[in-house]
Amino acid sequence: MLALTGVGGLMAALDTLVVSTALSTIRLHLHASVEQLEWTVNAYNLSFAVLLITAAALGDRFGRRNLYATGLGLFAAASAACALAPDIGWLIAARTVQGAGAALIVPLGLALLSEAFPAERRGAAIGIFSAITGLAVASGPLVGGAVVQGLDWEWIFWVNVPIGLVAIPFVLTRMRESHGPQAGLDIRGLALVTLGALGVVWGLVRGNQAGWGSAEVLASLVLGVLVLVGFVAWELRAPEPMLPMRFFRSRAFSAGNAAIFFTFASLFGTVFFYAQMLQTALGYGPLGAGLRLLPYTATFMSVAPVAGALADRVGERPLLVGGLTLQAAGIGWLALIITPNLAYPRMLAPFIIAGVGVSMAIPAAQNSVVGSVASEAIGKAAGVNSMMRELGGVFGIAVAVAVFAGAGGYATAQAFVDGFAPAIGVSAGLALAGALAALAMPRRRARTVAEHQLHTQEATQ
Repeated sequence: MLALTGVGGLMAALDTLVVSTALSTIRLHLHASVEQLEWTVNAYNLSFAVLLITAAALGDRFGRRNLYATGLGLFAAASAACALAPDIGWLIAARTVQGAGAALIVPLGLALLSEAFPAERRGAAIGIFSAITGLAVASGPLVGGAVVQGLDWEWIFWVNVPIGLVAIPFVLTRMRESHGPQAGLDIRGLALVTLGALGVVWGLVRGNQAGWGSAEVLASLVLGVLVLVGFVAWELRAPEPMLPMRFFRSRAFSAGNAAIFFTFASLFGTVFFYAQMLQTALGYGPLGAGLRLLPYTATFMSVAPVAGALADRVGERPLLVGGLTLQAAGIGWLALIITPNLAYPRMLAPFIIAGVGVSMAIPAAQNSVVGSVASEAIGKAAGVNSMMRELGGVFGIAVAVAVFAGAGGYATAQAFVDGFAPAIGVSAGLALAGALAALAMPRRRARTVAEHQLHTQEATQ
C-alpha cells in the first residue's frame, strides 16, 4: 500500500517543479515567450489545485482505488503528450491534463493510505508518504536539471510513462477498494468550489504578469472569493453536501489546513529559488547545485517518518509549532547571510534547520486533518488538505517571485542576491504564519475527547 501510493505521490509531486530547470531548453526548442514558459509550470499547478476536492468527491462515490488507477493512466498519457509536444501550446495543454491526473492521484492515494492503517499507526504511514512526496518537491529542480543535461528535456516527461503503466495493474489487484458515504453527487457544490478555486488561483498566477492592481487580477480574486462564499452557503443547506461544514467545528481540522497552506507556501517559495541561487549567484552547475542541496532535501526522507510516528504519541501541535518555527529560522538565517561569494559550508546549518523543520510539520498537519474526521469522511478531508497544499504553493511562489522581481533580477550575481534575500525572507514569514495557525490546535488530550464527540455526531447524522 505504501509503495503504490508513494509511486503516485512521487510522480505528482515531482512534476510540480521538475520542469523549472528545463525552461531555457524548452524556450529554444519550442520558440516560447516568457509568458508561455510561465504557463508550462502554472498550468499544471492550476488544474491540480482546482480539481482536488472534485476528485476526492468522485472517488468517494465511484471508488477510490479505481479512480486512483484512472489518475495514474491519465497522468502517464498526459506525460507522453508533453514529451511529444510539437509546440508550446500543445505542451501547456498537456500539462493541464497532467495536473488533472495528479488531482486524482494525490487525495485518493492519501485517503486509501489513511484507511488502510489503524489510527495508532496512521501517523507513521503518513510520515513515510510525506517523506516521499516532500523529497520529490524539493528535488524536482535537481532531477530536471540532471535529466536535461544528460538526455534532453522530453525525458523529464517520458520517465513517468512506464512507471504509471506498471503501477496500474498492481493498484487494481493489490489494493482494496474503498468508498465514502453512499450519497448523491453534489453537482452544484462541485461546480462552485471548482470555479471559486479557479478564480483565486488564476488571480495568484496572473498577478506578476498582469499586475496585482489590474482589473483582470482583482476581478478574478474577488469573484473567486465570492463564489467560494457561495459554495459555503450552499454546503450549509445542501441535503447531501460534498464538504460538510461541521468538519470545521474541529480545531484540528481547521488549524491543520491553515498550517499546511502556509507550510507549502513557504516550502515552494524557497525551493523555487534555492537551486537558482546556487547556480546564478554562486556559479555551480545544475548537478553541483543539486548535490549541495542534499543536506536540505535529505531531511524529507530521514525526519518525516519519525515525525509522523511521534505525532501518534505526542500529538500534532508541538510538531507543527516547533517545526514551522525551525523552518522560519533556517530560511531567515540564510536570507541574512547570503552574498555572491558566500562559502558553501556556511549554508549547511540554515539548510539543515529549515529542512528538519518542514519535515516535522508536513506529516503532522496531514495527520491532524485526516485524523479529525470519521473514517468514511477521510476522502473529503484528504481532498481539502491536498487542495490547501497546492493553493499554498501557488501563493508562496507568486509572492516570492513578486518580491524578487521588485528587489533584484538576473543581470548579475549581486542583482540576484538583492532579490533572493527579501524573497526568501517573505517565505520565512509565511512559515511563522503557519506556526501561529498551529497554535490554535487543541492539545492532544482535549482533541481526543472533542474528536470522539464529533465522530459520534457524524455517525448519527
